[in-house]
Amino acid sequence: MKTIELSVGAIDYEDTGGDGPVVVLLHGLLMDATLWDGPVAALSTDHRCVVPTLPLGAHRHGMSADADLTLPGIAGLVAELLDHLDLRDVTLVGNDTGGALVQLLMADGAARVGRVVLASCDAFDNFPPGLTGRTLFLAGKLPPRAFGLFMQQMRLRAVRRLPIAFGWLTKRGDAVTARWVRPLLHQPEISRDTVRILRAAAADTDLLVRAAEHLPGFDRPALVIWGSEDRVMPVEHARRLADLLPYGRLVMVDDSYTLIPLDQPARLAELIREFVLSSRLGNAGRPGR
Repeated sequence: MKTIELSVGAIDYEDTGGDGPVVVLLHGLLMDATLWDGPVAALSTDHRCVVPTLPLGAHRHGMSADADLTLPGIAGLVAELLDHLDLRDVTLVGNDTGGALVQLLMADGAARVGRVVLASCDAFDNFPPGLTGRTLFLAGKLPPRAFGLFMQQMRLRAVRRLPIAFGWLTKRGDAVTARWVRPLLHQPEISRDTVRILRAAAADTDLLVRAAEHLPGFDRPALVIWGSEDRVMPVEHARRLADLLPYGRLVMVDDSYTLIPLDQPARLAELIREFVLSSRLGNAGRPGR
């Protein structure tokens, strides 16, 4: 894991290196780069995978006091990372809240991005998404210290597996989710950042509705991948996203909830690899559903 100093503070990221096509993978709220360990293990044989741990509640370094921790601000941080690393023709992949960040970057032009993958993510009016999102937004009203105490419950597997926590997000990834909450439990500065993030998001719940208005203008290949058993991100949103994007198509993944990188990592890596190859060969037009 590497660390880079950006305008808001230090950000950790994984960079597998190499000369292959660049894939940048974004995680969701209360998650870190390890969400993508499975797909990266498969993709890194012939792709350069860059996976930041964004300041979304499982990060390791507190952000500066004046950091913009709105979702547009964090999307801007992704753009800043791409600039600092001078990454071009990027395949930008987002799951859960990471997919929301991808949509915000698409709406802003995404100059360094050659193609996108939206994998079971927040979209349209599903923000906050599901019981997990609504519970977090309510908890974000607490003072940071009280929020940290509230989140201590996440030490217990029985709590993590509840629908209000990670229970409806992943079928088989509890060991990873247990690690994600540790910074929040042990570092007061991470609790402070997370409360700021949640309050900023709760103040603008129409954000993705507005972003969707710009999606028909995204003129590059786009792949929408959705878990067939997703109970948090509605399947009809997958179809709407694919229909809005001029070069979009939809693929469903069986036996998966929202966090496809945990539930079906090999299948997700296969789909990303095929999509990158097809689009680079100029075959990523708008096929039939």
